[in-house]
Amino acid sequence: MISEPELVGGEEFDVHEVVSDVPPPRPPRARRPWLWALGGAVLASALWGGGLYAYAQKKDPGPDLGGYAAPAKLCEKAGLKALGGILGKRSEDGVGPEMDDPAVYQTSCSMTYGDQDAGYAAQLTYTLHKVTDPGPEFAARAKYSDLATPIGGLGEQAFFSDRGGDGGELRVLDGQAEFELQIYRQYSTDEQGNPLGEAKVVDLSGIDVPMTQDLLALMEALRR
Repeated sequence: MISEPELVGGEEFDVHEVVSDVPPPRPPRARRPWLWALGGAVLASALWGGGLYAYAQKKDPGPDLGGYAAPAKLCEKAGLKALGGILGKRSEDGVGPEMDDPAVYQTSCSMTYGDQDAGYAAQLTYTLHKVTDPGPEFAARAKYSDLATPIGGLGEQAFFSDRGGDGGELRVLDGQAEFELQIYRQYSTDEQGNPLGEAKVVDLSGIDVPMTQDLLALMEALRR
């Protein structure tokens, strides 16, 4: 019976056990891709939020008002000298209600010429559209009010209506500004309905000419 190692193969070898206090190296730790994705999402959200805030803070300049402003002090600006030379001395002014809103500004002025009991009157309205464009609907509204005669050389669009020799109405659009000027005969009556005075008869068949001249002067005055 063979019981000793040296009897096997005739050659002796030793087996040594190695003991070490250093642990074997660990396998490399895998990165967590979701952390990078989360960081990128946070950064993108911050950039987008900052851009949105900056965009919200940037004010919309709105349409070009072409030099027109509000409040206009319409009665002071409206000399209407050409009409005064035909209708008589301007004797009384009246200021209508004023609307001053971020979207639109509107004011009006009325004046009388000649005898207050039997003379002529003018009604002037100035509207400044500060947000919307009044151009596409201006002609339609003028036509609806029976202003069918176009007037050239006055703003972008202008329409006139002859009121049967007793006056007339002229509407003008110049960019964002809109003007309406009406001329009409006026008289006062007593309790029985009789006129208190006799109006000076004025031929108003060509009244659109002085009205055009006065509105051109007013438009220039309001842009100063």
